[in-house]
Amino acid sequence: MASTDPLQTVSRALFLTRAGMVVERAARALWLPVSLALLAAVAWAFDLHARLPGDLSLWVAGAIVVIVLASLALGLWRFRWPSRAEAVARLDRTLTGRPLAALSDAQAINADDPASAALWEAHRRRMAARAAEARPVGPKPALARQDPFGFRLVALSAAAVALLFAVPGQNGGLSGLPGSAGAAIGPSWEGWITPPAYTGRPGLYLNEITRDGFVVPQGSRVIVRFYGAPGALTLQQSLDEGVQSDETGQALDFTARHSGRVSIDGPAGREWQVMVAPDAVPLVSVAGPMTRARGGVLEQPFSAADDYGVTLGEAEITLDLAAVDRRHGRVLPPEARAPLRLQLPMPISGDRANITDTLREDLSLHPWAHRPVQVVLSVSDAAGQVGVSQPETAVLPGRRFFEPAAMALAEIRSDLLWNRENARRSAQLMRAMLDRSEGAFRFEGAPVMIRGAVDFIETRLDDETWTAEARDELAQNLWDLALLIEEGELANARERLHRAQERLDEAMRNGASPDEIAELMDELRDATRDYMEMLAEQMEPGDENGGDQRDQGEREQMEVTQGQIQELMDRIQALMEEGRMDEAADLMAQLNALLENLQMTPGEGGEPMPGDQTMEGLGETLNDQQSLADETFQELQDQFGENGETGKDGEAAMDDLAERQQRLSEQLREQQLDEVPGEGTPEADAGLDALEEAGRAMDRAAEALEEGDARGALERQAEALDAMREGLRHFREAQTADLRERAEAEGDGQQGQAQGAGRDPLGRERGDPRDSQDLGSMVPGADARERARELLDEIRRRSSELERPEDERDYLNRLIERF
Repeated sequence: MASTDPLQTVSRALFLTRAGMVVERAARALWLPVSLALLAAVAWAFDLHARLPGDLSLWVAGAIVVIVLASLALGLWRFRWPSRAEAVARLDRTLTGRPLAALSDAQAINADDPASAALWEAHRRRMAARAAEARPVGPKPALARQDPFGFRLVALSAAAVALLFAVPGQNGGLSGLPGSAGAAIGPSWEGWITPPAYTGRPGLYLNEITRDGFVVPQGSRVIVRFYGAPGALTLQQSLDEGVQSDETGQALDFTARHSGRVSIDGPAGREWQVMVAPDAVPLVSVAGPMTRARGGVLEQPFSAADDYGVTLGEAEITLDLAAVDRRHGRVLPPEARAPLRLQLPMPISGDRANITDTLREDLSLHPWAHRPVQVVLSVSDAAGQVGVSQPETAVLPGRRFFEPAAMALAEIRSDLLWNRENARRSAQLMRAMLDRSEGAFRFEGAPVMIRGAVDFIETRLDDETWTAEARDELAQNLWDLALLIEEGELANARERLHRAQERLDEAMRNGASPDEIAELMDELRDATRDYMEMLAEQMEPGDENGGDQRDQGEREQMEVTQGQIQELMDRIQALMEEGRMDEAADLMAQLNALLENLQMTPGEGGEPMPGDQTMEGLGETLNDQQSLADETFQELQDQFGENGETGKDGEAAMDDLAERQQRLSEQLREQQLDEVPGEGTPEADAGLDALEEAGRAMDRAAEALEEGDARGALERQAEALDAMREGLRHFREAQTADLRERAEAEGDGQQGQAQGAGRDPLGRERGDPRDSQDLGSMVPGADARERARELLDEIRRRSSELERPEDERDYLNRLIERF
C-alpha cells in the first residue's frame, strides 16, 4: 500500500513559509551590496561623476564596483537555502501543540493493540484538525540589527529622490527614463521667502501667491530654484544688491533688504511688487534718576522697546572726571580703569517688545562709588542693531557709613583705589587715627588691625612690593574693618539698642535719604525688640510676685505697650522723611528716655510656665558662651600682637578654652533633654533644631581651639551664639502662644479681673487693645491731658507763623479743627 504525505494538507502554507525564508535570508545577505549599488546609481543619475576632476571619477567608479562585488560575494557566501525541515519547524511553532511534528511521528509501542491503535488514530485526527488551521509565516529579515544606522533607508530615499528630480538638462543619467519629473514638467521654477526667525512670521511659497504685491520683514531670505535647461528661466530683482547662485545658475539666493520688484521671466513666469517692512533700531532711555537703595544698592530704572523684541542690554558707566572734587586724595590723576559694564535685566519669558525694569547692582566696593559718573544704556535686537541712550550724569551709589572711624577708613580705602601713590598719605592718616585712641573704637580689635594696615603699607613701600595686587588686598581688609566698626560686635541687646540710637541720631544731624532712614529705623526696631525680650528674660524672680508696692505703683504710671513704641518709631520715621529733623529729634529723645527707664511687668499671678527652668538654664549657657567668645577674641588679639605665633602660655590657654567649650557643648545637650516651652509645637521644634545647630557649632569651635586656630574658633562661636539666640526666640514665641491660649481659656470674669494689670512677658496689655493707644502715657511721668494741651498749643503756635509753607499751615489748621 503506497504511503501518503502526512503534511499534504498544509503543503501550500509550508511552501509559502519556505519562500518567505528564502526572501528573508536573501535580504540579510544582499542588503549591503544593493544599498551600495543604489547610491552609486544616484550619483550617476545626478551626474556627480562629471563634477570630479580628471580621471578621479574612473578611480571612484572602480572602487565602488570593487566594494559592491566584495559585499555581494560575502553575502552570497553567507546565504543558505532553507530546508523543508526548517520550514516545517517554523510553521509548526505558530500552531498550538506542534501538530505538524505529531503528524510526522509513528506509534512506537503497542502498535498491535487495537485499543492503543485506536487512541493513536484519535490523537492524529485531532492534530490534523489543528494543522488545517496553519497559515504561511512571512519573512522576518530583522535588518535593524545588521544596519543600526539605517544605511539601507538612506539608499532607498536617495533613489526615490533621483527618480523624481533627475531631470533633463542636468545631464543626469536618469533623464531619459520615462516617468521622471523633468520629462513630465519641462522648464519650471519654485520660490520661497523665509522671514528671520525672531520675527515669528510664517514663510511664503511664491508659487501659491496670486496677488501682485505683498509685504515681508526686512532681512527675509528669498530662494528660487529653476528646473530645466539652463537659461530657459531668468530672475530679475531689486530687493538686494546681488544674487548668490550655484555653478549651474539654477539655484538662486538673496536677501530682502529694501522694497522692490521680483520677476521670473520664461515659461509660467511671474512678477510681484514686494514691500519690505524695515526692522526698527531698538530704543532705550533712562526712566528716572539713579538712586541709592537700602544697603547702598544702585537702582537705575530704564525702558526699552523694539518692534520684534530686545535681546540684550548693557549699562556702561564711566568716571566723570571733570565733575570730581580733586582735593585731598583725588589730587593725583586716577588710575586708568576700564568702563564698568552691567547687563540690563531682561524678562526670561514673555514679550520683550516693551520693557520697563530697574537695574540693581551693589557697587559699594567699586573705586568709583560715591563719585560722579556718566551712564550710557545700550540695547540690541536679534538683527544686531544697537540703540543707545543719551549720557546721564549721576553720583554712583554705594554703602554709607555713619560711624566716624568707619567713614574715615572707607575714605582712606577710596584714596588708595583712586591712585596707589596715595599710600604714604593713607598710612599717615591711619597713624593719626591711632593717636590717643583709647576707647575711641567700639570694636576693640580696630587699633590692632589699623596698625597692621600701616605696617602693611610701609614695609611694601620700603622694599618696592607695593603693587596693584597688594593695594587691592589692603583695600578689602580696610572695607572689612570699616564694616566691623560700623556694625560692631555688640555683646548684648542693650548695646545694640544704644548703637542703633546713635546711628539714627548721626543720620538726623548729617542728613539721610529716605532709604537710609528706613534702613536705620528697621535696625532700631530690631534692636528694641531684642532689648525688650532681654528684659523679659532677666526679670527677677521676686518681681513676678509683685515686689515692692511703691515700685509697682511707679511702674503702673509708666506702663507702655510694644505697639505704642512701634507707633512712636513710625512717627519719628515719618518726620525724618518729611525733613522735620528737629521734631524727629525731640521724639527720639523721648523714645530714648522711655527705653532707658523701661521695665518689664509680668502677668498676673506669677504661676510658673512650662519650660521656665530650661529657659533660665539656656540663658546662662548663652552668657557663658558669650564670655568664652570674648576670651577667645582676647587670645586672638594676643596672637596678632605676637605676629601670629603662639607661645607655650598661649597653647595652655587654648587648651583651657577648648575644654570649657566642650563642657558647654555637653551642657547644651543635657538642656535639650529637659522640658521646653510649647513642647511639640512648631515653634518648640524650630527652637530644638536651632539648639542642635548651636551644639554642632560648639563642637567645631572646640576642635578649632584644640588645633590652635583662634580665628576659626571665634567664627564657630559666633555661629553658636546666633543659633542659640534663634532657639530662644522660638521658645519665647511658644511661651507667648501658650499665654494667649491660657488667657482665652479663662472665663469672662477672670478676663475682666486681668484687665489693666495683666501683661505678657513683653509687657503688652491683654485687655482691650483700644486701651493701649493713649500716646500720652508713652512718656514716663507725663500726664496724658497735660501732654495733649501742650501739643495743641504747639500746633496753634506753628500755624500762626506766616513764614512756614502754605501746605504745612493748612495741615496744621486741619489738625486744630480735629481737636
